[in-house]
Amino acid sequence: MIDLDFLQALIRTVDETGIDSVEISRGGTRVRISKSPPVIGGGLQASPVAAVSPAQGPSPAPAPQAEGMAAAPGPDAEGRDEPKNGWAEVESPMVGTFYRAPAPEAPSYVEVGTRVSKGQTLCILEAMKLMNELESEVDGVVREICVKNAEPVEYGQVLFRIEPD
Repeated sequence: MIDLDFLQALIRTVDETGIDSVEISRGGTRVRISKSPPVIGGGLQASPVAAVSPAQGPSPAPAPQAEGMAAAPGPDAEGRDEPKNGWAEVESPMVGTFYRAPAPEAPSYVEVGTRVSKGQTLCILEAMKLMNELESEVDGVVREICVKNAEPVEYGQVLFRIEPD
């Protein structure tokens, strides 16, 4: 395991120098720190994150991408997507990786047109090798899925739009 003080010193060093990114393996743990956030899809960028993960062991495979995924509307002047027709927006509560299904061979939790109820699982967000189920906070019909399977997401990014009942 990597010491927190070592990790903080490493982040400060990358931040204060001309180094753009660094990756270190130590004691079965791999750390990658990057100043430049990865580019997502149509030019949106995720927040920079220091990722710590075990160097060994299986990594969950991404679920297959379902066809017919709805496209997200363009961002407004402040970079946020505008809500449509009073639909509820489900935003990512964390930085992580978006998965539409619990396993690669499993069907997606929801599709466009799926009726969902409050508490129903919509997707999985993986953060630091922890799988977090994201549940619907409203009853309604999924009208848009704004993220592709296995795509990195950032805090506050709109993942779904649901037309409430």
